[in-house]
Amino acid sequence: MDIANLIQTVAIYALPVLFAITVHEAAHGYAARHFGDNTAYALGRMTLNPLKHIDPIGTIAMPLLLYFATSGAFLFGYAKPVPVNFGQLRNPKRDMVWVALAGPASNFAQALLWALALELLAALGVQEAFFVKMAQAGILVNLVMWAFNLFPLPPLDGGRILVGLLPHKQAEMISRLEPWGFFIVMALVIAGVVGTLWLRPLMTLGYSVINLLLTPLLSLLG
Repeated sequence: MDIANLIQTVAIYALPVLFAITVHEAAHGYAARHFGDNTAYALGRMTLNPLKHIDPIGTIAMPLLLYFATSGAFLFGYAKPVPVNFGQLRNPKRDMVWVALAGPASNFAQALLWALALELLAALGVQEAFFVKMAQAGILVNLVMWAFNLFPLPPLDGGRILVGLLPHKQAEMISRLEPWGFFIVMALVIAGVVGTLWLRPLMTLGYSVINLLLTPLLSLLG
């Protein structure tokens, strides 16, 4: 394992990853409070302080272990979930959709901002590889989080969105999968199903939408 390469990779990805997980979790908290649940606010989790959202195992130990074990071929991690009491939402079934959607939406917005930063670096003639790679990492990390979290199986955000949109009977059936949802998703990830049938198509769409949104700016910079 090339330690120097590992240190460089960590340095490039550290800021994008910290922003991605912190804003994602805080967005859930802000949305929950907006719709009537103050649980995250009362526990001090409605904050942009990354230390409040970092899980020692899921955010640090697991990604590093997987990086060494697979030579960087497979990485996975998670933050400490923001607590949401869906029963305290003004309209639990409807509002849980918006609370769940807030996290992935924040990641897509960050991907767009990193893409904007990348274009501005190019327009200003900044060729420092570290900053260019950091902006590219910011786009990648946030699009991965956006797409992965939208996978329609609880406890992922996409699963909660699906439960909120389905009729009560079907929603209850999907909800029953939550205790095993994490293991089912991991099995599908390892089998390549999530990557091939979900992540790649959705990320391709994400890059296309970002390019479309930035087209007016690029025409001005050109």
